Amino acid sequence: MKDLPQHELPAVDVAQLVAQHQLSVWRYLRSWGCSSQEAEDLTQETFLKVLEKPFEQLTDAATRGYLRTVARNLLIDRRRKEGRQTNIQSVENMEQFWVATDDRKPDELLGLLNECLDGLTERARLALQMRFQDHKSRTEIADSLQIGEHGAKNLMQRAKQQLRECIEFKLNNES
Repeated sequence: MKDLPQHELPAVDVAQLVAQHQLSVWRYLRSWGCSSQEAEDLTQETFLKVLEKPFEQLTDAATRGYLRTVARNLLIDRRRKEGRQTNIQSVENMEQFWVATDDRKPDELLGLLNECLDGLTERARLALQMRFQDHKSRTEIADSLQIGEHGAKNLMQRAKQQLRECIEFKLNNES
């Protein structure tokens, strides 16, 4: 039996692919809790994987989805090597969010986030700002807000849940 000719995929313009999608992949990895450096490393690894195993670019949304899948798999592999667990439900929820926001501009999403932040209490906004903008530890946040460390953890968890629900509500009701 003769070997059938393999159909070659069209050459991927890697420079254009990186320029167009690098920030999106980096933000995706940051949303998973990667540090800036780890997100940068995994973003580069993502594009290296694409070079090793090219794919057919159909649409921008499909390309973003493919790149997110590669990045997510690299992150999960790294976490396994580190012995860290990944919550599968969180994975599914995060992926649903990214798919729902695929066609939106980053400025539009930041606008939604700012609207939702305005709905939080001042204390919750301050706790999130200290954690994610100022990179303060939970202990430092607790001391600053004059609450216990567990109280700071619960405050931030509730605030993040409120933000998640607010953004999902706005995304679902804009159409």
